[in-house]
Amino acid sequence: MKIAAQSTYAENSKLTIGLTYDLRSEYLKNGYTEEETAEFDSEDTVTAIETTLQKLGYKTDCIGNVKTLVSRLARGDQWDLVFNIAEGMYGIGRESQIPAILDAYDIPYTFSDPLVLALSLHKGMAKHVVRDIGITTPAFFVVENENDLDKINLPFPLFVKPVAEGTGKGISITSKVLDKKQLLIACKNVLENFHQPALVEVFLPGREFTVGIVGTGSKSRVIGGVLEVLLLDNAEADIYSYHNKEYYDQLVHYQLVIGEIAEKVKKVALATWIGLSCHDAGRVDIRCDEHGLPHFLEINPLAGLNPIRSDLPIACNLSGIAYKDLIKEIMESAKERLKLHPKKI
Repeated sequence: MKIAAQSTYAENSKLTIGLTYDLRSEYLKNGYTEEETAEFDSEDTVTAIETTLQKLGYKTDCIGNVKTLVSRLARGDQWDLVFNIAEGMYGIGRESQIPAILDAYDIPYTFSDPLVLALSLHKGMAKHVVRDIGITTPAFFVVENENDLDKINLPFPLFVKPVAEGTGKGISITSKVLDKKQLLIACKNVLENFHQPALVEVFLPGREFTVGIVGTGSKSRVIGGVLEVLLLDNAEADIYSYHNKEYYDQLVHYQLVIGEIAEKVKKVALATWIGLSCHDAGRVDIRCDEHGLPHFLEINPLAGLNPIRSDLPIACNLSGIAYKDLIKEIMESAKERLKLHPKKI
């Protein structure tokens, strides 16, 4: 076993792994707000990933955001593989920018391709596809402008959020609406403050879960178990909001669940992951209706990887899976998937 580990380390040492990411502190220095930069990564996240890759034997090269990547490529820099966690700042396809550029240069990378990342970021489009492949999701409507409000024929209570944000951005206690007046206010807030459509969906009153997955296609599997999100009494009620996520250590309790509900949730999560052709690792968020039936909420194929604060590592930690093993699983999935590029890997 020791010899095999040494052999793997030696093999990894032949590979240079570039890291692409958006550093939150850089955007804050440039005047962006805390909420605008909520999805971006801290220095300790990048350091944790880089240090772990080095412990696994890889050579690393911190690249940074998409503009830095373009500059490095223009200089002729190359990498055997890019570990990409960049969320991007502008446009509905912002998460797809780095993968698309890397595709153009035939440089392999971890996680999903531009199509999957663009689709999953637009929650309305993702729900259309998920529903078409037979996965249950709350009834919904995408509001492009105020005139669309008259077309909504969904029962209250409803839930309103930006169609293409993550980390709870744009979600607050006003997101759960009980009547048309509140619906108008919530949708106007999204349209005016986030400059994008609002996703309106039927509010589900049941339990909320998030499920970490590693692998691609038939080799995909749940990692870390099914994590239930429980809001404490002092949290914003009923919703996993931006405020609750930002202050999770004071407002949220996470616990692993087992039994029949866990198996049902796993089934929905895996069917979604495989149905959308996601790669390597990510997370699926699921909430139950009043009958306890799990519904797909959204998918995050670029899940947060802070070893302490992010949901996927939290689930792994609670399951006794070390952060190093999580990163190893991601890398092994990417390398196996990319055997079609023998000159690269």
